[in-house]
Amino acid sequence: MPALITYRTPVQEDWVDYNGHLRDAFYLLIFSYATDALMERIGLDADSRGQSGHSLFTLEAHINYLHEVKLGTEVWVQTHIVGFDKKRLHLYHSLHRSGQADALAASEQLLLHVDLVGPRSAPFAPSSVERLQALVEQQPDDHSTTWIGRVIGLGS
Repeated sequence: MPALITYRTPVQEDWVDYNGHLRDAFYLLIFSYATDALMERIGLDADSRGQSGHSLFTLEAHINYLHEVKLGTEVWVQTHIVGFDKKRLHLYHSLHRSGQADALAASEQLLLHVDLVGPRSAPFAPSSVERLQALVEQQPDDHSTTWIGRVIGLGS
């Protein structure tokens, strides 16, 4: 199966810094839009969030900046579901562009399914679990785990 592409965009002029490179914050914005698109695929779109009162909150996010990205570059996000349980979703997003095999950036994220009334954690609806499971079953097996589970440190 091909990779799950969740978001595609050209790099906008107001997203680049004084070096002509995509600013740090806009990598996260792009990955955030990819998460929004994934939410739609699993039944947590705006209408269903309004009806159910449930959403996803980000508990933790790591970004690895791997290659420079310049103004006007058409980029897309490939999303891989690392795992999920009754309340949590572990994602891996990678940023890509045409003509380059390696990812431009990678983001590992842990999300929590939340009942907004509390707010408090809540189990996923059965329909969301079914959709997540279907996406997992459709994922390519050759997914790289190079940027998953990393910690920051200077080493020895």
